[in-house]
Order: sequence, then C-alpha cells, then structure tokens
Amino acid sequence: MTTIRPGAEPITLINVFTVDPENQQALIDALIEMTDATLRHLPGFVSANFHKSLDGTRVANYAQWETKEHFDAILAMPEVLELFRSVEKLGTAHPFLYEVVSTHES
Repeated sequence: MTTIRPGAEPITLINVFTVDPENQQALIDALIEMTDATLRHLPGFVSANFHKSLDGTRVANYAQWETKEHFDAILAMPEVLELFRSVEKLGTAHPFLYEVVSTHES
C-alpha cells in the first residue's frame, strides 16, 4: 500500500516520462505490465502508481521501495534493466529518488 509520510523509508521513486501523445497509453500499458509481471514480485517492492497528463505528453510513476538498498539491488538485475530499456523506447525517463519531508491534509 502506498504510504506518504515524512521519514527515510519507504524510499520514493518519482519518474516522469516525456512522451508523444500517441504513445502515452502504450507507455502506461507497458509500465503496468512490467510492474504486474516482474517488479511487484521483487524484494522490497511496496507500490507503484501511474498518472497521465491531460495533454498526453507525460506519464508519472510514483513508486515506493522499502529501502534505497532494495531499489539499488533491482538496478543490478540485467532482466530489470532490459525492461526499463524497453519502456524507454516509448518515452524519455527522468527518474529521481525522494524522501517525503512533509504531508498536509484537510
């Protein structure tokens, strides 16, 4: 379950892809398939959420891993790197890791 609260863990990956509008849905479908088939079964996976911009030019992935070490470990897996390369054919990735520092609710 996605948890958004201040603290070092879980670690958050926010990856915003720039994409041609005609490729937006194909990118979303590929990300969902990759997550359901592989990523969600790896140690440390917490959640993944996908958002699409209304103008069709971006897809945002908000994903969480238990620790940075878990995320770093998947980057050493050739099969995962190949999956990442395959989705980058549909859009340009801009991934960064984040720590939640503040949340606000009504």
